[in-house]
Amino acid sequence: MIIEPFSFGVGDRFAHQAAAQLRAFEMLSERGVEVVPVWNKSHREHTTIGSKPQSLRDAADAAVHKLNWDNPYYVDADHIRLETVDEFIASADFFTLDVADFIDGEIDDAQVEKFLEHHPELVGTIDIVGIEMPIETTREQVKQWATKYLPAVAGAGAIYNRIADAKGAENFVTEVSMDETDAPQTPPELLVILAALGDAQIPLQTIAPKFSGRFNKGVDYVGDTAQFEREFGDDLCVIQHAIPLYGVPSNLKLSVHSGSDKFSIYAPIRRQLGKHHAGLHIKTAGTTWLEEVIGLALAGDEGLQIARDIYRKALAKQEELCAPYAAVIDIDAAKLPDAETVDNWSGAEFAAALRHVPSDERYNPSLRQLIHVGYKIAAQMGARYTDALENNAEIVGNCVTENLFERHLKPLFLGE
Repeated sequence: MIIEPFSFGVGDRFAHQAAAQLRAFEMLSERGVEVVPVWNKSHREHTTIGSKPQSLRDAADAAVHKLNWDNPYYVDADHIRLETVDEFIASADFFTLDVADFIDGEIDDAQVEKFLEHHPELVGTIDIVGIEMPIETTREQVKQWATKYLPAVAGAGAIYNRIADAKGAENFVTEVSMDETDAPQTPPELLVILAALGDAQIPLQTIAPKFSGRFNKGVDYVGDTAQFEREFGDDLCVIQHAIPLYGVPSNLKLSVHSGSDKFSIYAPIRRQLGKHHAGLHIKTAGTTWLEEVIGLALAGDEGLQIARDIYRKALAKQEELCAPYAAVIDIDAAKLPDAETVDNWSGAEFAAALRHVPSDERYNPSLRQLIHVGYKIAAQMGARYTDALENNAEIVGNCVTENLFERHLKPLFLGE
């Protein structure tokens, strides 16, 4: 199974927006650009909501049938580990292997030495087409990186083999995720990782390294955009350098996790993709769930009350809700309005505070991040929440479609 050059991961936590999401891809296709949707949902999200992996497949299939979509699409078992992969095998055809916990794990010194002996080309001066200055490495540096990342590659191999044994290697797309770590990977580190993945014969088609800067959930990139662009371009060059050397698939492309709402790096990404004629996978993080809340607020009546109640309860449970996401949110508690103030907002005021339009002075990124991690509140509402989505399907769906097309797909793939 070979994924197309451009793919875009969309989350649908409550399995109600797949058709609205797919409409955005149709609109892009009508403009002459083909990007395939990849519906993704993690074990943590399924556990929080109380859903099963098959529900995401069912929602995606239903949307494809409803809109007569005849292009490819995928269902991603997102951030899968060995202990959680089995429940996704039947329904998914894209697997994001999360091996961050294996980085800096235990490794036999003999394995590291064997890797170094097998890859003398990683030590010394490395000329990579597209990178201005040659990369200079020492044996000690390469040994340090191998010690750090070989356990992660072994972890990826264990998960990959479990899936391949159950589904057949030709029946799914593999992504390796190393983004949930403390420090970004440099180009020579990425080269070591790709050499090791090639040795392990893991046919990954996308790889998600950690870039510099902060990729907080639901808000814009925080960091030096010029530095990000250099890193992104250099990583594309490293991939092209590694393909003939290490036997990794020729269509291997970078994956940007929590890529939704990172508006300030969309132009740099687009420039580098054009410069290097490269593909891209980008994975969104909760942007559709936030549009559901915006749509309900705009619907008024019970929808608006649900939005207010979500905020009130999220504010009361802020510490609990934020704890699992502490590394990827930055909430200024002083900028969170009290619940009584929000209870008096109109639907338009609530939507303006939550909608990611930085030029709108009413936009509140701290409120947006709190509601982002507050989807557990909506899950606990059960039918009250999902019935409201169905009763207000048109306005909610329009919000979802507009957000994906206007704020994400257009700037990334049309440059508009």
